Amino acid sequence: MSRIDETKDFVPVRIAVLTVSDTRSLDDDKSGQTLVDRIAGAGHTVADRMILPDERDQIAGQLRTWCADQSVDVIISTGGTGLTGRDVSVEAHRDVYEKEIDAFGTIFTIVSMQKIGTSAVQSRATAGVALGTYLFALPGSPGACKDAWDEILSKQLDYRHRPCNFVEIMPRLDEHLRRK
Repeated sequence: MSRIDETKDFVPVRIAVLTVSDTRSLDDDKSGQTLVDRIAGAGHTVADRMILPDERDQIAGQLRTWCADQSVDVIISTGGTGLTGRDVSVEAHRDVYEKEIDAFGTIFTIVSMQKIGTSAVQSRATAGVALGTYLFALPGSPGACKDAWDEILSKQLDYRHRPCNFVEIMPRLDEHLRRK
């Protein structure tokens, strides 16, 4: 079963937060603020925060910019993962991914089922890796952000989490890009 190995030191990671919304501003971005509060509360660094409209090219462009930025280890976006015509975060993320973390969406659905029942079927939460950076696309509700952070990301972004975690393999995510 999963656990925290107290003999290991905590390793903070640098996380950028992107809210995808045509209507939100920093003043009323509850989902983005939920993530920022949890990231900082866990001891990680909020590397950057931004709000962009539901425009696939703009979202993908910002994701690529942060992936290329050595001061960003992880990107978490919130919003734009639904089924409506304006929901394009998943497509934008997939435009950027080198590898998709398929099980993230499955685990998120399992967590969501416990909270919202079969309504979880409407989520298209996704995750992947590009240029050695983790990317996570979460739904736009504060509850979904809480669930994803509390039940999945807080554990996988903690170097002490056992039996394994995302942080311990970060140095090897871009090994294919390095000269041999």
